[in-house]
Amino acid sequence: MTSNIMEIVNKINSVLWGPLMILLLLGTGLMYSIRLRFLQVTKLGTAARQIFGKKEDKSDAEGLSPFQSLTTAIAAQVGTGNLAGVATAIAAGGPGAIFWMWISGFLGMATIFAEAVLAQLFNEEREGVLTGGPAYYISKGLKSKFLAGFFAISIVLALGIMGNIVQSNSIVTAVKNAAPKIPPLAVGIVIAILAGLIFIGGISRIGSFTEKVVPIMASLYILGGLAIVIINIDMLLPALKMIIYGAFNPKAATGGLIGATIKESIRYGIARGLFSNEAGMGSTPHAHAVAKVDHPVQQGLVSIIGVIVDTGVVCTITALVILTTGVLGSGLTGAELTQEGFRVGLSGITSNLGLQFIAVSLFFFAFSTIIGWYFFGEQNIKYLFGNKGVFFYRILVLAGIVIGALLEVELVWSLADMFNALMVIPNLIALVGLSSLVVKATKEFNEKYEKKIR
Repeated sequence: MTSNIMEIVNKINSVLWGPLMILLLLGTGLMYSIRLRFLQVTKLGTAARQIFGKKEDKSDAEGLSPFQSLTTAIAAQVGTGNLAGVATAIAAGGPGAIFWMWISGFLGMATIFAEAVLAQLFNEEREGVLTGGPAYYISKGLKSKFLAGFFAISIVLALGIMGNIVQSNSIVTAVKNAAPKIPPLAVGIVIAILAGLIFIGGISRIGSFTEKVVPIMASLYILGGLAIVIINIDMLLPALKMIIYGAFNPKAATGGLIGATIKESIRYGIARGLFSNEAGMGSTPHAHAVAKVDHPVQQGLVSIIGVIVDTGVVCTITALVILTTGVLGSGLTGAELTQEGFRVGLSGITSNLGLQFIAVSLFFFAFSTIIGWYFFGEQNIKYLFGNKGVFFYRILVLAGIVIGALLEVELVWSLADMFNALMVIPNLIALVGLSSLVVKATKEFNEKYEKKIR
């Protein structure tokens, strides 16, 4: 029975996540890049200045600082996909897939900017707390309650419940690799308790957690990866050559080691890049909607930094570790390939250091994603049912965390992928339909506000 359901879901996913979806996501990013005059380049300095400044929103509603909103978004963006997704892209599409991942990230910066601006334009105060996201700008901007409700239900199922079941399972796998004697149930219960303590603190505790943990988590992973690249510095230029050359001639770049075509290189690079940075998927706007800023474009600019961290830095570090350590031909893929790269790269220091390092990284990446995805789901529960639905949602998420520690979750992951794709569709419709509002807000910011914050 389960295998039949799995087969049906996989067929649906092959259609939903096919070339058309990728083209729509890329096309939206290209449209915004052109209409906004490639602000991901021209406004990068302004974006950096927004992050650490403490800006107050006009209302007295409880919200987050721009930096807390960014770290909450990054908590969801930087996850197991940065380890497993990058490795899968390289193994299936060759090193050139990373080049196309960079392209998707570059265009995705414009898309995520638009999402954040719209989230700010249509956020609202509910019982003293700021809330917002695609459901809000779809219902109030597009005037479509049906599409808004469809999006809200899809994201609650995809990320809040099913997605967090998978993340819990990922943590159990990481702990099992580092400490096999610890029972999975005990791990699941501990994760649920820790997550629950953060959940009940509301938006302020979530923001406080992410602003402290995410920078440390990302920095440790980046430093660990850079250490391996430095140890293998003689392989850095060949690795970069494999990425650039492999984007247009995958077989020649690896000497036929990876039998990938240009089509596969583009497909896996772009798909994994978009899945990793979540640009256009409608998830990160929930974090940016609740930032306390004076102008919506401020938070839009902050949001593009998240893509740089996720795709430009963390994904690139993973790729360089795999390529400089020479583990690409090991026959491994996914997280196991990344794990092997770190094992080989750090073996000169301590034999098991690489395995332990990845286990710890997976734990923090997955746990921070649980916090981010829970928050995104909560915003949509509030949209659907008001604050009265939050308690029951928390119970479902915490139960899912414990269940995820005990089960094989391949089917759950496939279902999460399916609902993830379903939530993208109404979000893209809104991004295209409301693009004039984003352009207008950006023009207003450029003409009347930007000079004031320099």
